[in-house]
Amino acid sequence: MKFSRRFGLPERLLAILLLVAGVDFAANILLFDRASQFALREDDAARVAEHLVIASRIIEDTSPADRARVARDLSTSRFSLEWQSSGHKPVGSTELGGLRKQIVQQGSRHNHADLRLHLHPSGSPAKIAGSVQLPDDSALKFRTYASSAWTLSNGRIVMLLLPSLVLVVLAWALFRATLAPLRTLVRASRTVGAGSPEPIAEQGTGEVRELIAAFNQMQQRIHQSMTDRTQSMLAIGHDLRTPLARMQLRLERAGLDSETVNDMTTDLGEMRHMLESLQAFVETGGSRLRAERIDVAVMTQTLVDTAADDGRDATFDGLETLEIMARPVSLRRALSNLIENALHYAGNVHVTVRRDGDMAEITFEDNGPGIPPERMDDVLQPFVRLDTARGRDTPGMGLGLPIVNRAIALENGVLQLRNREQGGLCVTVRLPCATS
Repeated sequence: MKFSRRFGLPERLLAILLLVAGVDFAANILLFDRASQFALREDDAARVAEHLVIASRIIEDTSPADRARVARDLSTSRFSLEWQSSGHKPVGSTELGGLRKQIVQQGSRHNHADLRLHLHPSGSPAKIAGSVQLPDDSALKFRTYASSAWTLSNGRIVMLLLPSLVLVVLAWALFRATLAPLRTLVRASRTVGAGSPEPIAEQGTGEVRELIAAFNQMQQRIHQSMTDRTQSMLAIGHDLRTPLARMQLRLERAGLDSETVNDMTTDLGEMRHMLESLQAFVETGGSRLRAERIDVAVMTQTLVDTAADDGRDATFDGLETLEIMARPVSLRRALSNLIENALHYAGNVHVTVRRDGDMAEITFEDNGPGIPPERMDDVLQPFVRLDTARGRDTPGMGLGLPIVNRAIALENGVLQLRNREQGGLCVTVRLPCATS
């Protein structure tokens, strides 16, 4: 293990290439060695042996003066013969030992001493040449063709491609194993900041281990920074409530005129509302909370009924029960924000709950001014207010829809905004239904 850590990513990739090249070289040597042993089909070997047996017998029974002519007469287009009285005796190719043995087995008359073979693979089909020594030391030379030994067939194509395919698979597996730690790092990077950091095991090449170590440190710093920010914002929001409460008490005892008291009370209420919105925005996205099975239809209808009981124009339609898996506190706040936004800006809201496949769909429709199409994305950003779009000076910090967006995203849901053709805004929330 320590030895392998000395090699970086470039060295490992180079080693893989060298290994693949070595395997390719060994495979080619094996294939050429097998090809050099050259074996005919059984019927081809029998044909060669039969021709040699018959021809040698006839030549032996013929007078030396007529042997050359008889050899020519015995020749065919696929098996040519030539008689040689004396001269140089060619040495057979040692690579054709398998072929020689195969022919000798087919023709019992010929032994291992008097049959010599030579392979001339030029042209197609391949030529097989050889000679047989006769009892009077003369030689009968012959030349024939391998009918199928060197022809290209599907089987031979597969045999030629098989080493390359094996090398491709081998290289792919080795590269995949080498890059596996990087894929783990990529998957982990998609969840940075979404919850408590989960350190990745440091493995792989030296460069990859250093990268993983830096990533672990980075996600720890990000988590600590987000935790400190959340705690700071919550502490500020909590601490500011006390002086606001004291100011409210002093205002009531100050003996000011009612108009001034009402104006200052309104300002203090707006400040409390801003602090509550800021605290809700910071707390939303608490992935540490566990999702529960809740009835979103009952929750939504309860919120609508509460608004209607306060004398506001809120109506409900749709399913009476629909269960999902979600965090009830943040989801209730998100649905309440959507109802309050519609009532505040339009004065009315109509809520519908229905099921669309495996998704729960909740729509909030109003008759208000809507949102300019070019600002649809802006309203989902924190601290963005569209006072001009709403046509009035509105309280708050522009955190209503961002809170909703974060809460819905936490449940793997989708938030969609669109303007209605007849006027007003339609907000659609889609959440995964609970599995039975």
